[in-house]
Amino acid sequence: MSCSVLLRLHHGDLHRVLLPICKAPTLRTLCSGTRLSRSLRESYRLLQLPEDGDSSPAEVREAYVRMAKLYHPDSGAPTADAALFCHIEEAYRAVVAHMARRGSTSAYAQMEEDEEDKNKSHAPQHRQYLSFEGVGSGTPSQRERQYQQFRMDRATDQVLEYRRKRMEQAAAEEGAMVTRDARVRSKQIKITQAMERLVEDLIQESMARGDFHNLSGAGKPLRKFDHNPYADPMTHNLNRILIDNGYQPEWIVTQKEIRETIKKMRERLQEVRSRLGSPMRHSEQLRWKEHCAAFADELKKLNKKVDNFNLIVPLMGLQMVHFNMTKEVEKVLKADQECRKEKEKERKCMEEREKADTSQQNVRQGLIMWMQSLLK
Repeated sequence: MSCSVLLRLHHGDLHRVLLPICKAPTLRTLCSGTRLSRSLRESYRLLQLPEDGDSSPAEVREAYVRMAKLYHPDSGAPTADAALFCHIEEAYRAVVAHMARRGSTSAYAQMEEDEEDKNKSHAPQHRQYLSFEGVGSGTPSQRERQYQQFRMDRATDQVLEYRRKRMEQAAAEEGAMVTRDARVRSKQIKITQAMERLVEDLIQESMARGDFHNLSGAGKPLRKFDHNPYADPMTHNLNRILIDNGYQPEWIVTQKEIRETIKKMRERLQEVRSRLGSPMRHSEQLRWKEHCAAFADELKKLNKKVDNFNLIVPLMGLQMVHFNMTKEVEKVLKADQECRKEKEKERKCMEEREKADTSQQNVRQGLIMWMQSLLK
């Protein structure tokens, strides 16, 4: 067939004409011949391998390792050469790529031969793919039963998948509803607590202004409401028993302990400062620093108790702040100075009083002596 005839053929006809020729074993063998190029033979020569290209991958790897030990710059060998090793590495990569191409070509040729042998020994069965969606094998009745079973299995899988999606959708909707309800409930609780705190703050402000001082029964204990129709009798009796026996909430007891503790600490530190001189000597300053360090340790423990109190107190307006070491020491020093000033004033007053008494006594004695001299 001439070239002009081949050019006039349709693309599909040309493919059908050339396909048997390309599949011929002789042509494939000629196309995948073992003739090597000059650069590839040079690569084999650098690796000290036969130039015919019949070396196995293990031999190529072993040759590359051997050359790397000789010429690698980091090998420490006297023959180490970085430029030569670069050429050896490029040659190794070229040989490996060539062996990979040759292996894939031979595998493809073997697969084509196996397929041709199979086609020669078995006649193609294409009719079974024209019905029953290509499912099943054997006689038409057998394939029909197999196709029915296939349809049943597929329908079962689709039903299960539909049910799974519906269950996931229902679970997602339920989760969204639960989240929405929790958000609404949390918002309601926040609003209620805010209103309670606002009312309590208003009550405390009114108490501070004295708006409740003119109420009847101020300063007197509350009467016991034995007949409260809006309270549970059991709860009322339990609360009354607790009150009568001196029960107090935990936050009230903690607040009382904090106030008493800080008061005692201040008094002890002020007493220590009063025993020292003013101004303090070097030894007294050292003693004062030691007492201040002990006071700081006690203050840290007290601040932890303040944190616990703030967690249990029901109103934010009743929460307490941490005690500052610097401010507490300044308060003690200021109180000590005031105390010393008062003592100095008292001492001066005593001295003036004593002077006055002494002058009066002198006047009396002088008057008595004058009178005695007159009588003589």
